[in-house]
Amino acid sequence: MKKTILFVSFLFFIINVTAQQDAQYTHYMYNMSTVNPAYATGMQSMLDVGILYRTQWVGAIGAPKTMTLFAHMPVNKKVEVGFSLVSDDIGDGAKKEDKFFADFAYVLRLNNSHRLSLGLKAGLTSFKTNFNGFVFESGNASTDLAFSENVNAIFPNVGIGAFYFTDKYYIGLSAPNLFSSKHIEERSGISAFGSEKIHSFFTGGYVFRLSDSFKLKPAFMSKFIKGAPVTLDISGNVLYNDRFEFGAAYRVGDAVSALMNVKATPSIRVGYAYDYTISNLGQFNSGTHEIFILFNLDLLSKGYDKSPRFF
Repeated sequence: MKKTILFVSFLFFIINVTAQQDAQYTHYMYNMSTVNPAYATGMQSMLDVGILYRTQWVGAIGAPKTMTLFAHMPVNKKVEVGFSLVSDDIGDGAKKEDKFFADFAYVLRLNNSHRLSLGLKAGLTSFKTNFNGFVFESGNASTDLAFSENVNAIFPNVGIGAFYFTDKYYIGLSAPNLFSSKHIEERSGISAFGSEKIHSFFTGGYVFRLSDSFKLKPAFMSKFIKGAPVTLDISGNVLYNDRFEFGAAYRVGDAVSALMNVKATPSIRVGYAYDYTISNLGQFNSGTHEIFILFNLDLLSKGYDKSPRFF
């Protein structure tokens, strides 16, 4: 079946392949282990499993869709392990990237509830392109040498991170992909897009106790990529009775968001976010939807309320 590459979808492809290949999240505070291998809970016997699905720029041709699966748990007081699987699809199969990583974190207890975790992430990235049957408005894409060959390759990668946390706040610094792999190399004298850049993340959050029933949870995430503008996400959520959570977020120069989640059972939390695009791309889409489900499984039945976590 033929596909048409309009200017907007081609722009999306360039944005994601040349600068910000890593998937973007609005619920980053509940998806932390994906970007930082040092993320730790310090709660022994608790297995955290999460599933997140994001469909970005709904209505735009070739808009990104991301599925994320992650899990992590402490094996003792000092070591946590986990894994993450991220499947990112741009252009309805034009560019598909699947990442599988195993995570290892070593937690240092500093004093009282203060802890510093150091993490390592290692795994593989599967990168595929499919330009078969693509046509530009001006003609067949197969006549363009940059799109004349599909790519199907697997690349190794490693990442590092640090995560400082207490019961009330956290701060993290990480680079989940340290290798700059070339996904589409020069061929026939044409330098095509595809060189993967190192992404660095700086994150933080705090839990303010307003009363016995209400807590305020501000958070931020900043992303640094060589050759691309710095991105900054700022959010503020209100948690009621440790069960219902509502909030708003702002991605500087890009989108405003509404967030909500609810603890459906003692072990399951479900959330949703909607992003409204405020950049020029907003005229080509009807927004972004993101949903997640978190499972907190108490393997040794020690009780969920012993040490509740808010991020």
